[in-house]
Amino acid sequence: MKGWLPLTLGLLAVVGGAVWTVQGLGYVEGSVMTDQRIWAVLGPLVVLAGLVALWFGLRVRRRR
Repeated sequence: MKGWLPLTLGLLAVVGGAVWTVQGLGYVEGSVMTDQRIWAVLGPLVVLAGLVALWFGLRVRRRR
């Protein structure tokens, strides 16, 4: 079961970071995060961290 936790957290981070990015850019309305530059900057950083976690999780699973 090794590798499942980083894969799951990585996928959630990629999706969540993408949502933060589009909210920060103003494409999704109805949130306090809409049109806020901080979320347009933090979103891609979270996506990048999620991709690193996905890479690590895949690497751990392949070694087994």
